[in-house]
Order: sequence, then C-alpha cells, then structure tokens
Amino acid sequence: MKLARSIGVVLASSTFLCFASSAFALDGNDVLAKINALYALQGGKVEAASATVEGTNVKLSGVSVSVAGADGKAFPIGDVMLENVEEDEDGYSIEKVAFADVNTTQDGVTIEAKDIAIGGVYIPNEPTPGTIDSMMLYENFTTGPITATAQGKQVFALDTIEANLNAAEDQSKFDFDATVSGMKIDLTTAPDPKAQEAIAALGLQQLNGEVTMKGAWTVADGKFDLTEYAFDFENVGRLDINVSLSGYTLEFIKSMQDAIKAAETNPDKAAGQQALGMSMMGLMQQLVYNGAKIRFDDAGITAKALDFAGKQQGVDGPQMATSLKAMMPMMLGAMNMPDLQKQIETAVNAYLDDPKSLTVSATPDQPLPAPQIMGAAMGDPANLVKTLNVKVTAND
Repeated sequence: MKLARSIGVVLASSTFLCFASSAFALDGNDVLAKINALYALQGGKVEAASATVEGTNVKLSGVSVSVAGADGKAFPIGDVMLENVEEDEDGYSIEKVAFADVNTTQDGVTIEAKDIAIGGVYIPNEPTPGTIDSMMLYENFTTGPITATAQGKQVFALDTIEANLNAAEDQSKFDFDATVSGMKIDLTTAPDPKAQEAIAALGLQQLNGEVTMKGAWTVADGKFDLTEYAFDFENVGRLDINVSLSGYTLEFIKSMQDAIKAAETNPDKAAGQQALGMSMMGLMQQLVYNGAKIRFDDAGITAKALDFAGKQQGVDGPQMATSLKAMMPMMLGAMNMPDLQKQIETAVNAYLDDPKSLTVSATPDQPLPAPQIMGAAMGDPANLVKTLNVKVTAND
C-alpha cells in the first residue's frame, strides 16, 4: 500500500499537469492567474515561487499543486518549463511543457521519474464552465523511465508512458490512447511466507508487461467508449475491459466540477465529502449504459494455478480441474438463474479443459438508463441478467 501511494503521488502530479498545466503565457503572472482560473473549475490551485520569461519560453520555479479531494494539501512539482509559448486573442498555446525530473522518498520508498513532458497544451483567456474550454486540453503526454526502490531494491519500473488526445477539427469528438510500456514488478519482497510460496509456485517473482488504453468521447451525446483497457503480462495473460456509456456531456462535467468545488470550499470537510458523495450518486443516475465486456486471454497462469491448488489437495493440476468441474453445479446452484448457470458451467468446463480465454459480456438490446438498471438490480437480479443480455463464453 505504501508503494501504491508513493507511485500514485508521482503519477498524480504528472497527470495533473497533463490535464491542468495548460499554459503560463509570456507574462508569467498573467499565465498563472489564467491557469488558476481554469484549474479552479476542477477544485484545485497552482502556485509558483516565480515565473520568468526566457525568449519564447516561460520558466516556473517551485511549482506546487493542490488537487481536489486532498484537503488543500499542496504537492510539490518542482520547476516547469513552458516551451515555445504563443499568444492569440483567445488564449495561449504551448508546444511543450517540460518538468523537472522527480526524485522523492515517501514511506521508505524512493520514486524516480525522468523526461516528463506534455505537448500541444492550450489554455483559454476566459474558461467558461460547461464548454470545451473548461476541460484543459492537450495533445500528448510522455515520460521516460519511472522506478520505485524500497530498502535498496528496485520493486517497480517502467520504460515509458505515452498518451495521446486527438480532437476532431470542430471538437465534436475526441479519440484517446495511452500505453505504459516496459513494466517490471518485483514481488519477491512480499513479507508473508504463504504469499511468497504462492508467488513462487505461480512464477510471479518478476512480472513484465504493459498497459494499453484506447477510446473515444463524443461531445453532443456524451458517449464515452472505452474500447480497450488491457493489462498484458508475460506468462500470465491479458485482461481487457471494454465499457460504453452515454450521458457524459459537458453539462454533466460542469455539474461534477460544481460539486467538487462545493466540497472543497466547505469549511466542514466531512460534511463536504458526504455532500460530494451524494451529488456523485445523483449524477451517476444521469448516465446511460450501452454495454461492457471483460475478457481474459491465458498465457500460462491457469495451469500453474491448478497445479498449485491441486498440490494443496494432494492431486495434480488436471485432477484439480476435474474436481472443480464436478463442484461447479453445486457452487452455482445458489444463483437461481438456470440460463446463466448453464452458460457459466459450459464456459468454465471448456476453459479448464483447454485454457485459452474467458469472456463475460453484458450488452443490452438497447441502451439502459442507470436508474432502470439500479431498480432492476434491487427488484429482480435474475431479470437484470436477461435485460443486460449477460453472456459467458470460453475460447472464442
């Protein structure tokens, strides 16, 4: 957990300026005022010890960022260089925002990150809530190597992060993609001996892989399609999540921004967070569900897991698979959903016989408003499964 928090702080800091650090024009103080006018819509604040102009560049020294939900705590970013800043009558464009390398230690974990940069950022003179101008746009975000070291041992590393945001000429649609490549995770430092036994049996001492993401957002109807969100690790497998929602409109975003600002400015932080939670629950009911799918493609982990589980029972992997297949009807009986139970049993049996892939999809015949789904879930879960058109398949 300490490692996750430490990495999260660094990535959150980088990501902040990926979305929020849109520009500080040739008048550094004016730029800072405008970035804050824009970032305030998200409930945050940017501060800098100084802002100096160097030709077409602007250097911000001693930058710190306050983000929504952090109780006003400021996170130090270091120096930020805005390269090739241009001003027009509507705002400022920046060719590149380059950040100082990160080297920080928290909770005994040292995080290092290099070559953090954002390309093609833009900040308007007058960001208007409920419009595209309020959304802090950029074209790309990249980093070099990022590492985490604990007790003198590197426990996490990645080679690069690259994210791209491509807008239609009329800004009616945005396509996005991101890749985290060269990920390396060392699990040999897990303190629990039983966990170490399982890690060794599954061959998970060193994990290598990447994370990829692709999707699109249409402004008019707020349709958000996450067409790929995949975690792919060598000798383990690939887990891919797809989701499609509508209703994520500019009006919806403005309502979220307003709710976040209200929570941040509430002197009673507990009451503010409670009110924010209630607001978010209400906003979620404005969304429309189009469909979702989760797919796992095996790369060897299933056979190892069966061998490990079987060893605990005094049997080998194939025998363990046979036992699981025999227990499946009893395990699924409590669901009281015969059609779905049959699908699951058939898919799991096929997968255990020949582990290739498992897929769970829920794609209704027509989009469903969130309140309708919530009502069906509380009233008759079996009917909800039919309404969502849930399918479970294997090796397809």
